[in-house]
Amino acid sequence: MRKEVFRLSETINVMKRCELKYLLSGPQTAYLIRSLRGHMLLDQYGRTTIASLYYDTPDSRLIRASMDKPAFKEKIRLRSYGPAAESSPVFLELKRKAHDVVYKRRVQTVIPDVERFLSGERGVFGDGQISRELDRFRDFYGKLFPACLILYDREAYFEPEGDLRLTVDFHPRYRTEDLRLTGPMDGIPLQPPGCAILEIKVQDAMPLWLSGILDEGRIYKSTFSKYGEAFRRQLDAVRIAG
Repeated sequence: MRKEVFRLSETINVMKRCELKYLLSGPQTAYLIRSLRGHMLLDQYGRTTIASLYYDTPDSRLIRASMDKPAFKEKIRLRSYGPAAESSPVFLELKRKAHDVVYKRRVQTVIPDVERFLSGERGVFGDGQISRELDRFRDFYGKLFPACLILYDREAYFEPEGDLRLTVDFHPRYRTEDLRLTGPMDGIPLQPPGCAILEIKVQDAMPLWLSGILDEGRIYKSTFSKYGEAFRRQLDAVRIAG
């Protein structure tokens, strides 16, 4: 596990940006990474396994609302970089999206404190703005339960002297059982072998050189959601079983 990723000084707690998603075939993935040379650099962590545990209401209110593609939607998740331990840093994130602009709030914490938060205790993460937003979110939706664990192996690229970030997620997978960040990092594949998910994160407009790379590679914007796809598969399994 890359311990450096947990440095508090490197933690960004508030984010606002546009996030664009693209589904990549194997050849498109190889083409994209080749084409980024000279424009962007792979960050210092290389490829990292990310685990995101999504919480929802007993009737799956959050993911059902998200799949209706409203102008505004929100999710809450607990993220770790590699397998977590009870005492290792994890990140509780509140992610909202309004008209293609993503607003993220997160706190660095540990699993026992997250359990205190989910039980209804107030002020677990202090008395700051992010802590109050998390408390209001939980109070509004009521009891929240672990619903789905999403895992993938990510490479993150950055633009020197710029604010452009790009991530490529390999081997996206999910579990609806054994929903622990302290458990294994395997799961049911969400894509065929060799495919990947591209996310472009920008504050302003996409640079022309990147638009040209996407056009040349016939890489087109998608609305793919890892959690949404996992939930859709769950619904299909229930229908088939019924």
